[in-house]
Amino acid sequence: MLEDFSAYTKSNQIWDLTWSDTEIMKIDFRGKEICKQLIRSVGSISANIEEGYGRGSKREYPHYLKISRGSATESKGWFKKSKFLLDENIINERIKLLEEIIAMLTKTIITLEKKAKEK
Repeated sequence: MLEDFSAYTKSNQIWDLTWSDTEIMKIDFRGKEICKQLIRSVGSISANIEEGYGRGSKREYPHYLKISRGSATESKGWFKKSKFLLDENIINERIKLLEEIIAMLTKTIITLEKKAKEK
């Protein structure tokens, strides 16, 4: 079940946190532009996990997890760029959570690709 996948749970957690963060950031005109990119990249993390899982193909799933990992990496960059708008502790917490997601996705991708080669 998708809800049992920790990377998915954490991707929804970072989405909720980003929603709150963008409320702060959108006040500045430059922050609005970062918000647009951040909402897209953070939203893409869970969306690609969902799409890959929903397709039901063991061969396609790692591909979608890689896209999700790329979006998490992009999100880290956007959080770093928000240093003039968000508190440093908030940014560090978000980056730490994204790094956890990236690590989980990487481990899962390696495991799934290894299993596919064994068949």
